[in-house]
Amino acid sequence: MKRRLLFKRCLSFLIAIFMLIPVSIIAGAFPASGPTHNGIDVSYYQKNIDFQSVRQAGIEVVYIRASEGTGYIDPYFRQNYNNASANGLNTGFYHYLTARDTQEAIREAQHFVSVISGTSPDCRLCMDIEDISGLSISTVNDIAFAFLQEVERLSGKEVVIYANASTARNILSPDLAEQYPIWVANYGVNEPEDNGKWDSWVGFQYTSTGSIAGVNGNVDLDLFTDGIFLSNNDPVPPSIKPTPTTSTRSIIVKRGDTLSGIAAQYGTTVAQLVRLNNIQNPNLIYIGEVIKISQTTASPGYENPTNPDTIANSYIHYTVRRGDTLSSIAARYNSTVSAIAGTNDLSNPNLIYVGERLLIPAVRQYNGTTYTVRPGDTLSEIAARYHISVASLVNENNIANPNLIYPGQILKINY
Repeated sequence: MKRRLLFKRCLSFLIAIFMLIPVSIIAGAFPASGPTHNGIDVSYYQKNIDFQSVRQAGIEVVYIRASEGTGYIDPYFRQNYNNASANGLNTGFYHYLTARDTQEAIREAQHFVSVISGTSPDCRLCMDIEDISGLSISTVNDIAFAFLQEVERLSGKEVVIYANASTARNILSPDLAEQYPIWVANYGVNEPEDNGKWDSWVGFQYTSTGSIAGVNGNVDLDLFTDGIFLSNNDPVPPSIKPTPTTSTRSIIVKRGDTLSGIAAQYGTTVAQLVRLNNIQNPNLIYIGEVIKISQTTASPGYENPTNPDTIANSYIHYTVRRGDTLSSIAARYNSTVSAIAGTNDLSNPNLIYVGERLLIPAVRQYNGTTYTVRPGDTLSEIAARYHISVASLVNENNIANPNLIYPGQILKINY
């Protein structure tokens, strides 16, 4: 009887101690850093968005894709920023990182800041780090630090890391967690999984298939805390954007090398290597063979990021993945098969290699001006008002009949 009584007392004591342990320790929870705000993140894929309806649906924060790689500009970036800001939403920008070394990461940071210069975001500038296939853990972290530090230096703004829960847990370093907050993507859960590095999150993307009034189709839904907001929303200053220069080097083929592997390693394309070295069979190279490589690097130079001629000559580096086709890549980057094939000297657009690095011509930046058609308007009158051609209006808005426009129709005006 005494033993049973002693056991009950010990059990009661242990339960009392257990109740004092924070739930986050018991369950491995990864909490928010404070009260949350409803948000979405958007890009070219959502096309035209009615931000007035978005605001009425309870959304407070909108993150907008601005850029990708070293040359790509999201064609809806400026339109999304202008319209979201006009409707009183807190705006932020993110850049999709594709760098394969620290120098490329720095060039991507320069491109990102040059694209958003002159804007006044309310939220931290975001590095979207997803494309890390084939990179070592140390390289990923070196690239992340290089990009984030350069963005901070050029913009004078605070930054945030966007990553999925697995990357946060298994790839990103505790040093990153000490210096930068995280916006984590983790679907199908009520709160993100603990990653053992960050104590809390400032952003939580909980689905990629959300539905919000004002947005056609699926949209990413997020929760954000006050930690996502910038300490000031002064305009992003003008920055120096890299100007490409070309140099040639030679390497000696080693055992196990392939032409596609060499192209991927040195940021070029199989087609360029074939042409530069007069290679008859891209699948046949020899140990000890000398391969010449033409590389494009960047040196500082002033460029105007809103100059259409500058943008038309910008590119994004893309590494071909299993299952890719030139048409699917073109669709992803709002380009065309012929433009990509021509840029990369592809004699056969149906033949691309896994690991091959392609230069994707960046689309012309959209300046964000829109015009709502009024009764009695004609396309020629609207074109004259904005000092542009009828043809540019037709092409920009996919108008089948230039003589047929409707009151209430929204036209994009691109200078």
